[in-house]
Amino acid sequence: MALAILASRWAEQHGGSLVALTVDHGLRPEAAAEARRVKRWLAAYGIAHKTLTWRGQKPSANLQAAARQVRYRLLEDWCRQNGVLHLLVAHQREDQAETFLLRLSRGSGVDGLAAMAPLSERPGHRLLRPLITIPRARLRATLAALEQSWIEDPTNDDTKHARVRLRALLPALSREGMTPERLAATASQLGRARQALELETARLLAACVELDPAGYALLEPGALAAGAEDVGLRALARVIQTVGGNRYAPRLERLERLYRAIVSEGLPSARTLGGCRILSAPGRRLKGRLLVCREWRHAEAELVIRPGQSVTWDGRFRLTLAPRLRHAAGPLRVGALGEAGWARLAADAVELSANPLPAPVRPALPALSDLDGLLAVPHLHYGRAPAEAASVYVRNLIFQPQHPLASVAGTVA
Repeated sequence: MALAILASRWAEQHGGSLVALTVDHGLRPEAAAEARRVKRWLAAYGIAHKTLTWRGQKPSANLQAAARQVRYRLLEDWCRQNGVLHLLVAHQREDQAETFLLRLSRGSGVDGLAAMAPLSERPGHRLLRPLITIPRARLRATLAALEQSWIEDPTNDDTKHARVRLRALLPALSREGMTPERLAATASQLGRARQALELETARLLAACVELDPAGYALLEPGALAAGAEDVGLRALARVIQTVGGNRYAPRLERLERLYRAIVSEGLPSARTLGGCRILSAPGRRLKGRLLVCREWRHAEAELVIRPGQSVTWDGRFRLTLAPRLRHAAGPLRVGALGEAGWARLAADAVELSANPLPAPVRPALPALSDLDGLLAVPHLHYGRAPAEAASVYVRNLIFQPQHPLASVAGTVA
């Protein structure tokens, strides 16, 4: 409530506008009525409001993490569909302190202990946390001064969640000098260290990695080894995140083993990590380089897609279908081509065997299918109907991974 009101006033002063978004996770029966109450409250300030609902089956394990992931997906999808560049969320100083303690309890490094950045660049938008340095009590006082009520989420008092248990420890920690203000300040200092590391990582990536729009990367082992080990590890993690479509980096122990094999031996045999295959690049043209490609068996399941619709598939590709499709039978699906799909395609269209894409990359390419089977593979310029290229079916297809290959960490407050 405080974020919506304060941001709306700022936007009005600068000639902008604001829409407030509420996510109903469908986990509490009261949530829908609470969202309607928030809508009425905000209407009194002239603030538009939209409720986004998490539909479908909920997981039985790691529910909080799944809910957080879905929440951001719903918010980001709404921003993309409505052309909104800036997404504001209401994390405040105690949230930052709790995040720092959570990451500390898990043995996180600099990235984790830097906690939440005030500004993060995401594909298609910026995520902003304008209240990250403001204490919770001050926000409540602001609402009280406005005589504005708010709703407390009972999940925030459920001690089965680690964050809630850590929140209960904050008063005792404060008495020992570890106040939320000091914990958040430490996270901010580590954020500056993270920025410096990100800059060095970006420089190393520019020297050792070539990223292809078909969703794979070529890596120069010698150039990777030339950087400092910590920077090299970060660069390797970024490549695997990007190619694998992952939001999070691989586990450090496995990443270190892969890094050591690359810098000491040049990786004599293929490895897998983070849903990727890492192997010597095939062909004389690529000799000496490593190929990092998606493991097609770990790719996302097929998605149904309608004419004119845009979807993100496998956390990596943003696909928009043409509004009208010829020669398509029934509902369309997008999924991995697969080894069997490539074998059938190569047998039916022998000229595709000469395609320059490395062979290990092909099974993970996004492919369109209908009731009659394979319809189009855009990266191979294949369309099933005679004399039709994939562009007949696909208006736009871009490699847009959840995690960019290189970025400088968000601005530190």
